[in-house]
Amino acid sequence: MGDLQSLRDFIRCLDQQSLPRILQICSGVYFQGSVYELSGSEVCLSTGDLVKVIGLELLSVFCEDIGTETSYELSTEYSGQFTLIAEDLPYYTIEEIVGLCPVGVDVCSSFSFISKDKLKIDNFTLPAEEELTLLSLEVAEDGERQARCHTTGQNMVSAEILLPLSLKGEFYECESDRGYSLQEIMSSARLSTRRFRSTIVKHIGGPLIFSPIYEIKAIMQMRKDIVKFPSSLEVDVEDVTEQFHDLVFITPLSMAEVARKPLESFPTVVEILDVPEGKQFFNTLWFQELQKDRHLVLHGWGHTPMVLASTRKGRKGKQYFLISQRYGGRMRRKAREFGSVFELYLASIQSPGLKVNVTQHCEAVEEEGVPALSVGEQLEVLKMPLLDKLEGNSEVAQKVENLICKRTVEIDDEDDEDEDDSQVISLPLFMEGHFVEKLSDNKKYNLTDLINKSLPLDVKVVTQDKELEKDPLTGLTALKLEETFIETVVLTSLPSKPDMCFELPVRWLQMSVCFMSEPLPWYTCESPKLRVETVTEVTENFYYEYHKLKNKVEEPPPRPPKRRPSSSEVPKMPPKSKTAFPNLASNVTKQLDDLSLGQTMMKRPSVPPPPDDILTEAPLPLPRKSISIPESITQPNTYVKRSSMPQTLARRLSDSDHDYESVDDMFKNSNDSIMHY
Repeated sequence: MGDLQSLRDFIRCLDQQSLPRILQICSGVYFQGSVYELSGSEVCLSTGDLVKVIGLELLSVFCEDIGTETSYELSTEYSGQFTLIAEDLPYYTIEEIVGLCPVGVDVCSSFSFISKDKLKIDNFTLPAEEELTLLSLEVAEDGERQARCHTTGQNMVSAEILLPLSLKGEFYECESDRGYSLQEIMSSARLSTRRFRSTIVKHIGGPLIFSPIYEIKAIMQMRKDIVKFPSSLEVDVEDVTEQFHDLVFITPLSMAEVARKPLESFPTVVEILDVPEGKQFFNTLWFQELQKDRHLVLHGWGHTPMVLASTRKGRKGKQYFLISQRYGGRMRRKAREFGSVFELYLASIQSPGLKVNVTQHCEAVEEEGVPALSVGEQLEVLKMPLLDKLEGNSEVAQKVENLICKRTVEIDDEDDEDEDDSQVISLPLFMEGHFVEKLSDNKKYNLTDLINKSLPLDVKVVTQDKELEKDPLTGLTALKLEETFIETVVLTSLPSKPDMCFELPVRWLQMSVCFMSEPLPWYTCESPKLRVETVTEVTENFYYEYHKLKNKVEEPPPRPPKRRPSSSEVPKMPPKSKTAFPNLASNVTKQLDDLSLGQTMMKRPSVPPPPDDILTEAPLPLPRKSISIPESITQPNTYVKRSSMPQTLARRLSDSDHDYESVDDMFKNSNDSIMHY
């Protein structure tokens, strides 16, 4: 058993090459109830617990200045340099120097020392306090280990001598000007325990002691996942690796790690530690069984060729499938449908010599170079797109890509059979239409035969896979085989049905399991005959995530050229702007140019004489307007009922032919009554 020490000191002196190490918590209850929580992960460090350290990751470095008694934290990316402070403690043998050297012996001129007394080696005498630099280790012919050292004697004469490791004396370390980075110090178990001085700030402060702060990755007893906690916890630990070296800790494994296990490890029983996280990629019954604490039977792993397939959008929406190459159903090719010439071009790249039938009439557009097509005509793709120039008198030449096709027109039986009924036409890629592929065979294919052809292909499953209890591909009107790829899978089954297997794609399941020592769920010595589910329905999330990984970006179809207005079309009014009246602007500019200071280039024209039909007599005076009382500008309050008497009286006074002396006379002679509100 090791000595009792703090967790910080143990990790600082730990050689990472010796991992894993088993530690026992001896004292110190950390946080309330000895629970430490970091990023949502609870860690219980109670006295007596066993912790198996499996990895370290440097987070930062805690720096303590002994002279000023200050401390601060440095980032691992700190670019400053530090020099090593020589220790005052003596070394008593050369072997002790080699063993306690702060840096590796293979580092040239990395460590220098002196001898307090003179050394006599064979016929060579080394004076006292002569500086020696350790270079390397060598083995003599008789098997004795020796240290090759470099020395500079009197008159600056350099020499190399061999010192046996058993040589005794009193040796002291020399000061060195070599600088070490923070990464070099922390990566060496010997340097991390030494004291340093900063090369940037000299003669200020005292020696510096570095304490690395690591994130410890460990496996704890009775814990099924990897725990993480910093090395700065105030707990005391003891190294008990030798005492508990036979102790079995549960090791969580990802599906990718399971797929790296040797095949001799299978079949085996595992327990699910974490359920699949993230988006749901599978729409199957076995995916619902992947729950925490459930057991699975793993039969092995391998690389399986698969086909990504999809259906047309129907009542259930668009469906997506992963079909294994071992699928035993039979398929018949189905004619593909295309909605534009651009789709024909994409399909012709994969299928040279593509033939289609026109199923919808298309009128000709001469301005855009679109030919007329009739239902029943057959097109055969001959060449890839060519760049042609549209005919016309436009100032800007418009060029479009055309697909060269051979058009065959159906002829009647009465016509001459020797007459050539085909012609070569150019179809712009932006042209829309409706085309159906013309197939020449009606055979039934296996999936392996179809994937050897160029994909994508439209097929229909006509014979189901007899190995499946229920084939989900039967009954589908059409199935599009898009592309093939190889997937790493783990062959898995449930303990209740160990012979009914399904394939778990490794990179699409973020879950962890642990191997169990339970017996296999069958009673015979040999494993049962396995039946593999070869069709896996996936979700739309899987489909789009797969294409993101493949970086497959389809080019959009080309845009049609701008149309030139024909003579029959009515020209549109130009927009209102400062250039909408060019004649007016030019006239005004011309007049401004003709102006000069104080005079004009042209005399002002005289007033034209009046026409002859104008009378010379004075015009008749206009009749006087009737007197009316002007209405108030203020808007009336519509929320208050008011009498209309003032307006009524004013109207009566202005319209009446009689002269009333007062308002009372008017009321007496009026037959109308005035309503008071």
